[in-house]
Amino acid sequence: MDNLTHSLFGWALAETGLKHRTRKGLAACVLAANLPDIDVFFGWAPWPPLAMHRGFTHGLVGGVLLLPPVLAGLLWLLDRWQVARGRIAADAPPLRLGWLLALCWLAALTHPLLDLQNVYAIQLLSPASQRWFHSDGLFIVSPWLLAMLGVGIWRSRKARTGGAAVAALVASVAFIVANVAISAFAWQAPPGRPDRVFASPEPLAFWRREVVWRQDGAIGRGSYDPLVSLRKLTTSTAPVPDNMALPLVRQAVGASADVQRFLDWSQMPMARVERSGCTATVTFADARFASTPIKGSFTRSVDLEMCRPQG
Repeated sequence: MDNLTHSLFGWALAETGLKHRTRKGLAACVLAANLPDIDVFFGWAPWPPLAMHRGFTHGLVGGVLLLPPVLAGLLWLLDRWQVARGRIAADAPPLRLGWLLALCWLAALTHPLLDLQNVYAIQLLSPASQRWFHSDGLFIVSPWLLAMLGVGIWRSRKARTGGAAVAALVASVAFIVANVAISAFAWQAPPGRPDRVFASPEPLAFWRREVVWRQDGAIGRGSYDPLVSLRKLTTSTAPVPDNMALPLVRQAVGASADVQRFLDWSQMPMARVERSGCTATVTFADARFASTPIKGSFTRSVDLEMCRPQG
């Protein structure tokens, strides 16, 4: 999910009354709700689980168990620094380290649970497992979720009570659960027995799904609308080969470390081979993010020299 949604979810948690449990309670909830995205600064890391976006820091071990105490410690140190310089208001609530840590843990848990809802997926069990998990319950930026959380926060702050924030969180969870149920039906709609299926919700018409699946080395696409049919796709296109088994494609994979990292992340890779003279260009993409084959920003290319020099 986008960081605005993560921030609003943490903020809504705080507005339920939790922010009054300790000084810096609001900061703990908002910052911890975004904390797992710190991995965007570690793409250079030599440890693959940390370098992978939505890997270790989004897992139950890294993002939920280990990172929140670090944030709580930093907030505690900041508070000590402010106290020493007289920058804490006299009527400010006390800082309770136990509550500060609890709020960091609680808010951090919301991050992987929200990121689990879109087709980008997360490595929930990293570093023990590199398996990607997804439930396809939300578009990566859901205006409906933003509206519910925003209204709940605004009304809670205006009324100075946590009721509206609680209602917004309950409505958000119900909205997500209902959408996961729709996606569960969409996963069953493609013909045959696919080995992988993704059902991406639309941002506004949240009940509709763009479905992409893989079966026998081919990528299929279709649309799903439960208001039209609960069991079948409303439209579909003829499957296209993913080309991942072609010798030239395998050669290109072996020739580029960047492509290998891309394939570690990609869950539905496909490739296109273009020949021009003595050069073959192999372009890799992920079918989840291309409404037509090999389209979009999630691509990598490798040029292979095909003509052997004469000697």
